[in-house]
Amino acid sequence: MDSYQFERLTAWQKAKELAVAVYQIANTFPQYEQYALSSQIRRAAISVPSNIAEGTGRVSVKEKIHFLEISYGSLLETYCQLQIAVELNYISLDDLEAIKSLFFETSRLISGLRNSYASKSQKDSD
Repeated sequence: MDSYQFERLTAWQKAKELAVAVYQIANTFPQYEQYALSSQIRRAAISVPSNIAEGTGRVSVKEKIHFLEISYGSLLETYCQLQIAVELNYISLDDLEAIKSLFFETSRLISGLRNSYASKSQKDSD
């Protein structure tokens, strides 16, 4: 079966899984947060796999790394916002703890992919 390159990346697969989990959590926020924090968390969460995918479509390694860095920043933004949601009692600490390992795994995979591209770039310039 045909697929895009990004679909075979474990980093993208985990980031997509995380985005789905974050959407499910954000769906439990109070109705009045639908266009505020809930919306912002959704945008940040969806940015993680989206930027991994977009980066694979770039030709230069520098651009690929740039999109992975954006993805990583969105990952941290999402985690930060969920911590705030806990403080506001929109979700429980248990809700966040339930997906915390997915954040760390996604972070590790994005960093590993970035390092792989950087290493390739270094070899190409030698």
